[in-house]
Amino acid sequence: MGLNSANKIETNKYELEISVDKDKFAEAVDKAFKKNAKRINVPGFRRGKAPRSVIEKLYGEGIFYEDAVNSLYSKAYEEAVKEAGIEPVDRADIEVVDISKEKGVTFKAKVTVKPDVELGEYKGLKAVKKVYTVSDDEVNHELEHVRERNARIITVEDRAAQKGDIAVIDYEGFLDGKPFKGGKAEKQELELGSGTFIPGFEDQIIGHKIGENFEINVTFPENYHSKELAGKPAVFKIVLHELKVRELPELDDEFAKDVSEFDTLDEYKADIKKRIQEAKDKRSETEVEDALVEQIIGSMKAEIPEVMFERAIDNMVNDFNYRLQMQGMNLKTYLHYAGMEMDEFRKTFREQAERQVKMRLALEKIVANEKFEVTDEDLDAEYKKLAGQYGIDAEKIKNIINADDLKKDIAVNKAIDFVRDNAVITEEAATEETHKHDDSESKDKKDSKVTKASKDSKAKTEKKTTRKTKKDSSDKE
Repeated sequence: MGLNSANKIETNKYELEISVDKDKFAEAVDKAFKKNAKRINVPGFRRGKAPRSVIEKLYGEGIFYEDAVNSLYSKAYEEAVKEAGIEPVDRADIEVVDISKEKGVTFKAKVTVKPDVELGEYKGLKAVKKVYTVSDDEVNHELEHVRERNARIITVEDRAAQKGDIAVIDYEGFLDGKPFKGGKAEKQELELGSGTFIPGFEDQIIGHKIGENFEINVTFPENYHSKELAGKPAVFKIVLHELKVRELPELDDEFAKDVSEFDTLDEYKADIKKRIQEAKDKRSETEVEDALVEQIIGSMKAEIPEVMFERAIDNMVNDFNYRLQMQGMNLKTYLHYAGMEMDEFRKTFREQAERQVKMRLALEKIVANEKFEVTDEDLDAEYKKLAGQYGIDAEKIKNIINADDLKKDIAVNKAIDFVRDNAVITEEAATEETHKHDDSESKDKKDSKVTKASKDSKAKTEKKTTRKTKKDSSDKE
């Protein structure tokens, strides 16, 4: 097997001519015969017992050629790519140009490759590092989250429904006096004032008492996901079964002992402040890295194949679908409730995909320019780090993540560190606008490191017809 020629036929596209000699081809044909002989019926012979010569005479000499080529192609192509010194970014288009017992097989492969990249200056770049501090309000904000998570749910019986109550209701919706599909539920829990249901629904339950039967009048939003209901007035018959409230624990030392490893509330608050500050410091570092990378991308020159952007979008869509599945949903259902087609959904990732591809190409160019190397120690350390993150043995991680791929990620992260270490960075206090609540536990965080490039995505879509469809941009990232 070998590479006959490698010709650049257009920007970022090569045509490789690859040959396999007659001996290797004959060996592959023989394996194909042994693999398929049992499935071929030849008159006068028991199934699987007909000689190869008889089968070839009956069905043609090339009956096993396709399987033989398929078995040879992958290795031959891989070796040819390595010999040509190119890096494909998509599947190759294969064409067999000559095949025979006497000559073996020759095929051509048209393949799209990574583009040539020209960088501007990436040393001595300037960036401003925002310095964030933690306010008492942020600590209290986090404490309230913890209180909410540790609240007791108690039943209320001696008053009417109020905002903030959890109402347990039956409901049935009617359009023009007729019930409609998806508009009925029993013993449905609904937090009044949460905005979970369509506008006006929750407000009209407030003031009613347990055991009451009543009707409410609402109008579905014009942009409602169901065209049959959008903009339509509806009547809902309601039965109020139960009212519940969240009883928050007192903020004292006992609370701190219950929810943390600390004996006093002051110690717990100090720890919260520390964790929030660490998150803010990480955010600050990430913002600097992002700013530096944006400068590099802005000055780079490259004709990037469209397929690279599409593959990046493919990965993002697959990741999004995986996260949905972890929540008991799938992408098809999500798109239905979001009122989106797949093409439209993919476009929401376009900007992120372009940046990710450009960033990777730029940093890989820096790796090449600076001749960064990844040692065995670097690799082992990264495997141990990943093992800790995923809570599994390092040896298992090695079987999951290819070493060569991980080496590339490590090298790219070295490039980020190099750019930052050689940049001129000045500090300034964060303004009030950039200093809003940074929830240390619930806020999604991004990392510009390539091995952690994707932001966590959260899909929050309700299945009841009476519930609003949320088209928050954070659900599309």
